[in-house]
Amino acid sequence: MNDPRVSLRLIGDSRIYSPGQTLSGEYFVDTTDPQEIKAVELSVLWYTEGKGDEDLAVHHFQRIANDNGTDVDFRLSQQFRTALPNTPLSYDGVIVRIHWCVRIRVFMRRGREVVSEQSFQLGMVPRARAVE
Repeated sequence: MNDPRVSLRLIGDSRIYSPGQTLSGEYFVDTTDPQEIKAVELSVLWYTEGKGDEDLAVHHFQRIANDNGTDVDFRLSQQFRTALPNTPLSYDGVIVRIHWCVRIRVFMRRGREVVSEQSFQLGMVPRARAVE
């Protein structure tokens, strides 16, 4: 059995967004058996990486489940939109980096999970340089 493939597209001319701007997009799941999809979760989130503790926070969350009597055909385009917050801005520092992304998680009926992400940038913070 092949795992489904997730296609995710952000709508707009750029992958750089300003605080307060609306982020919108669409996704669909390419699968041979749509009945095998138990649920799909969409998250707009940020996470850090680098030295110290890594943080993660979800700004927008949406779950669509096929277990409440109505079956959603995820092979058809599913749309989303959310107004982006003022902070934290994307940052590519020497010690820490802050990343923003849209993450789709597809939960299959037999316990498997498929994850797809699309990165984007929030704000225009200049890249940090190491001091010599």
